[in-house]
Amino acid sequence: MKVTPAVMDVVDERLSGELQQPAADVYIITSGGVRIPAQSTVLAASSPVLESIIDRPTKHRSSEKSIPILGVPCDAVSVFVEILYSSKCNEEQMEKYGVHLLALSHVYLVPHLKQSCIKGLAKRLTIENVVDVLQLARLCDAPDLYLRCMKLLSSNFKAVEETEGWKFLQQHDPWLELDILQFMDEAESRKKRSRRHRQEQSLYLQLSEAMECLEHICTEGCTIVGPYDMQPGTKKEPCSKFSTCQGLQLLIKHFATCKKRVNGGCVRCKRMWQLLRLHSSICEESDECKVPLCRQFKLKAQLAKKKEDARWKILVKKVVAAKVLSSLSLAKRKREEEPTMNHTHPGIRSFKL
Repeated sequence: MKVTPAVMDVVDERLSGELQQPAADVYIITSGGVRIPAQSTVLAASSPVLESIIDRPTKHRSSEKSIPILGVPCDAVSVFVEILYSSKCNEEQMEKYGVHLLALSHVYLVPHLKQSCIKGLAKRLTIENVVDVLQLARLCDAPDLYLRCMKLLSSNFKAVEETEGWKFLQQHDPWLELDILQFMDEAESRKKRSRRHRQEQSLYLQLSEAMECLEHICTEGCTIVGPYDMQPGTKKEPCSKFSTCQGLQLLIKHFATCKKRVNGGCVRCKRMWQLLRLHSSICEESDECKVPLCRQFKLKAQLAKKKEDARWKILVKKVVAAKVLSSLSLAKRKREEEPTMNHTHPGIRSFKL
């Protein structure tokens, strides 16, 4: 095949120095017919695959050793050989030939180059090339790059659908298209689970804080509600958890005066009953506890001799765990927050049991 002078000039320029030493004893043959001289010792030391090819016996002793590297541009092969000599890949080489170098480093088992290509291609991912890089990452066993492509693709799917790469994939690789759609569905499910988990943890923390406020109100008193044996101080300043404490005080005042709670017709009273029951399930000092009905709830549970509702047990465990975590992080919060900073926790929300 005829080699143009322009291609030879590029090869001669890149193969200056070591590659054109007289000691070259093997030739790399590219798809364009370019012969790149190289030293077999360097190639063998850099790649076990090339070493195996070099050590393969030839039919004739005088035959010239040659290694065909086909399927990629001549310039990419030249750069690949240059990197085998220098063990370095610069940004310009990665920009122009990163995709081809990843394929070559995978086929010829050059791990340091493969890692450089994975990192370089990950930084250069775009909407236009993500599908092509994804296919290459799957073929070249590059899971980190594959995952990076999947995340970019799933977060910009509408734009990727308009690219030629996606249209080609739909026609020629339906299995990969199915993998992408499954990944997107699983990613959405993970987001929903994570969002639901955060909401649940937020509720448990609010209930844990409500339990602390309930004990505080019934033991020390707050702005408008105090223990039965003392009047709340008229000049008492808001406590550190006033937003929650205020809502709970209003709920207690309503509970004390509501006429519907006798017949079980008041939603707010039912919520108060649940909070008192939850406190009783958590409290370890029922004999000395000043929270109303704490001891009565415990006695009722013992006399009933029935197993508590499984969902209720789970709720109690979650609230206790949230209380422990809250106490462990208290010192850290004190260091990070200013003493005068107001807490922004919402009031007590309704919850289902």
